[in-house]
Amino acid sequence: MKRYTYEARDQATNKVVKASLQADSESAAAKLLAKQGFVPLSIKEQAGDGNFLEKITGRVTTKDRVVFTRQLATLIGAGLPLSQSLHTVLEQTENKQLQAVIEDISASVEGGRSLSESFAKHPKVFNEVFISLIAAGELSGTLDESLQRIANQQEKDAAVVSKIRGALTYPIIVLVVIFAVMAFMLFTVVPQVEKLYDDLNKDLPFLTQIMVDAANFLASFWWLVLILVGVGIYFFIQYLRTEGGIKFKDTFKLRIPLFGKMFQKLYMARFARTGQTLLSTGVSMLDMLKITGRAVNNTIIQKSIERATDKVQGGKALSTALEPEEVISPLVPQMIKIGEQSGRIDEMMGKVAQVYEDELDEQIRTISTAIEPILMVILAVVAGGMVGAILLPIYSLVNGVNL
Repeated sequence: MKRYTYEARDQATNKVVKASLQADSESAAAKLLAKQGFVPLSIKEQAGDGNFLEKITGRVTTKDRVVFTRQLATLIGAGLPLSQSLHTVLEQTENKQLQAVIEDISASVEGGRSLSESFAKHPKVFNEVFISLIAAGELSGTLDESLQRIANQQEKDAAVVSKIRGALTYPIIVLVVIFAVMAFMLFTVVPQVEKLYDDLNKDLPFLTQIMVDAANFLASFWWLVLILVGVGIYFFIQYLRTEGGIKFKDTFKLRIPLFGKMFQKLYMARFARTGQTLLSTGVSMLDMLKITGRAVNNTIIQKSIERATDKVQGGKALSTALEPEEVISPLVPQMIKIGEQSGRIDEMMGKVAQVYEDELDEQIRTISTAIEPILMVILAVVAGGMVGAILLPIYSLVNGVNL
């Protein structure tokens, strides 16, 4: 199918609408518009997909998706036709990349596809959870409610991730400061110490000599160091994209000191919150488990959920299937068991998510408070060690001259 941009007059409102659609030919596009109650004014085949710079800089953020989702839910809930709702949201969207996506979705819907199928054409913008909830909403006739649930889900997940990133920002800044202090000492102070010892025809102490050699090497072969670091980073990133690298990264996140428990609570909150959203929308238990396994974004947790899915498919209760899994926190199957007994699994999963989100907030505050003095001690030890390695030999040298 080709893509056409058109300008047409809506016979119901007498307003001129500008949008795009997909059709086999220009005449087919005109017939499609006529069926929808539009009088075509101009129809042009769309040539390009936007310039390269817009594709790079126009990233669709979580905030963009949430605003788009809420606007669409409000318009559909108000009784506007889907096609008109998409056109209205398109006019209110500022992000160029998202505009192009909405245009394609609108064209796809006007071409006869369902909304979930149209969203599925853009997996980089709308994940599997988003698409599944849209499909469930279409089947149940509660599309506006499904869209509101999606927006709530996205906002909660983004808020949790943002807090974790905030907790990790401070350590990264301190590490950068440590390396900056080391570089400053090596390239400014150490050469002066070497010159002083050369003028007095004295041998440098062992530790100071190591620092001098390091400074000289970096000054002469900085380009080689940059190449080696760049190549190392490139191959490490490539490794992390392999199956073994992904497993290593996901295992490391769960076992890293201080932050491991925090990541586990993040994944449990994400599993429970996504599960609650899917079940409350009418998605089946097995489909919910398959989708949440991928939505958690950790292959170790995903494998555990997949094993539990096989057991549920074999007739076991979800709580029983999750109990033996070590990476699944005990509270999850316990609360799900209560939900199974009361017939409100989705409600219990929502409560589990709230518990872990609250615990995560508290742990992030605790880590942020505790990590500051630890990092300051590390900074003091590194900087103090370098200063000591420079000043103590000078002090000894001065004392030797005075004697």
